[in-house]
Amino acid sequence: MTGKVDEALSYEQARDELVEVVRRLEAGGTTLEESLALWERGEELARVCRRWLEGARARLDAALAEEEDEEGTAKDGGRAG
Repeated sequence: MTGKVDEALSYEQARDELVEVVRRLEAGGTTLEESLALWERGEELARVCRRWLEGARARLDAALAEEEDEEGTAKDGGRAG
């Protein structure tokens, strides 16, 4: 699963699958090839999670900046320059 399918994953889906990948890697008992495939999948899932978290941070930053702008306008009585 890569590309557009990964982009359709919610943060929670990607996180849960990543947890499972890590669990399987830590448990051992897989071949080198299987371990590499799991590691690669884990990297993909981590990127999906990172994108979601970066997007959430950007939204929070924008909301906080908007709130600060509104407070600044209210403090000066809404007067223009």
